[in-house]
This record gives sequence, structure tokens and C-alpha cells, in this order.
Amino acid sequence: MLLGGLTVATVAGVPLGAWLGQLSGRRGPFWALAALSAGAAVVIGRYIPADERREAPSVRAEFAALRDVRVWPTLSSMTLLMGGVLATYTCISPLLTERAGIPAGAVPVLLTGYGLGSLLGTTVGGRLGDRRPLATLITAATMTTLVLLLLTSLSPSPVAAIVLVTLMGMTGFAPTPVLGALALRFSGSAPTLFSGLSGSAPNVGIAIGSWTAGLALTSPLGQAGPSLVGKAAAVLTLVPLTALALMRATRSETSPPQPLAAADQSIGCGTQDIG
Repeated sequence: MLLGGLTVATVAGVPLGAWLGQLSGRRGPFWALAALSAGAAVVIGRYIPADERREAPSVRAEFAALRDVRVWPTLSSMTLLMGGVLATYTCISPLLTERAGIPAGAVPVLLTGYGLGSLLGTTVGGRLGDRRPLATLITAATMTTLVLLLLTSLSPSPVAAIVLVTLMGMTGFAPTPVLGALALRFSGSAPTLFSGLSGSAPNVGIAIGSWTAGLALTSPLGQAGPSLVGKAAAVLTLVPLTALALMRATRSETSPPQPLAAADQSIGCGTQDIG
């Protein structure tokens, strides 16, 4: 539900920002966002109640949790997958206008499809991830790779480009709620640190992916370059996800809970994996 807010913002905000940028230049959306953020800060400061005072977490305990080997593949998956999808999305307008031949005025409307796909992917990915987190992640990463591969080859067709951009939003955002939940599940004594890291990791990927996509766009690859960058990142995402699968990282956490009596009997039988 939390990440659903991000995707709803993508549905409404990205097309609106693209339209405003066409009217006022590229700086216009940034000024508008600055004004809206300032207004939101006033509302938050006025109406959000102050939280109760709590004991500050131990810095040593927070950083000690980084020794969990499951943490780094999870954060790496966030960085690579979101970096790959957003590398393509950042430079999607040239692909739609120059390669697919879609009028520039129609691009903001078409980007709504990406936002709707992101909302659907977040919802479906979260539901499926409750039962099969690693299978959901590997399937979504594989489908994202396939979509980006098709986008590279089929983007000259306007219809194919529109459909594939929507599918890119759906498959690219499906893993986000699962990865976020796994990061917090593995956090142990460091929920504060891991909340920050799970937010930072995708943005690191987006920054690097967008920069790389810009270089690819100005290279001989042209409009197909950013989607190739995204495809490479999506393929690399399968490496840390496979590592998590080999570690059976979610096995104990996803086991169904046992009644206390059954758990006591399991202890007597020497069972190691309880609850």
C-alpha cells in the first residue's frame, strides 16, 4: 500500500510533469514541485502529531546487522532492477517520438500507461510475494529482461512501443514491495538503518542507470541505447536473486507457524527449523 502511493504518483504526476515541461520548459516542473513540497511541509508540520519519545537505537547494533549475508543481494537487486527500468524510462520520450514516430504531444498521455502498469505490478507483485517471494522476484526480473529486449527490437512500431512501455512498468515495479519487505525482514536489530538503505538503494540505481542511459542515447546506439542499458541491468539482477534462492533466504521466515505444543514436540525430536 505504501509503494502504491508512489505508483499512483507516477500515473498522475509524470504525465502532468511532462505536459508542464512542454509548456514552460524543463525547469517549470521543478519550480512547481518546489512550491508543492513547501506547502506540504507546512501541512505536515501543522497536522501530523509528534511521535512518542523512544530510546535511540544503538549505532553498533544497527551496523552489526550488515553482516547478514542476505542483506547485500537484496539491496543489490533493488539497485540493479530499478536502475535498469528507470534507465529506459528516463529516455523514453526520444524512443517514442523519434523511433516509434509518436507525436510529442501524445507522450504525456502514453506515460499514463506506464504508471497504470506500475500500479498493477506493485499490487500483483505484493500479493504473489506474500506466498512465493523469491519465485516472484526471479519471474519479474526475467519478464522485465524480455520486455526490454522486445522494446529494443519492436519499438519502431507505435502500437508495440505503447504496449511494451506499459508492460515495463508492470514487470519492473512488481518486485519492489517484495524486495522492500525482505530488506526489513532481514534487518534484525537495524530496522532504522535498513529502512534508509532500502530507500537509498533504488535511487542509487536510478542515478547511475539514468546517467548511463544518457551516454548510450548520445552514442551510435541512439534511441535504442537506453533500453539496452536497462536490459543489461535486468539480466544482472538475476545474479543476486539466484544467490538468495541458493541460500534459501526466506525458507524459515515463510514456514507456516506451528502451535506451541507442536513446537515443543519438535524440539524434543531435534528439529532445528521451528516456526
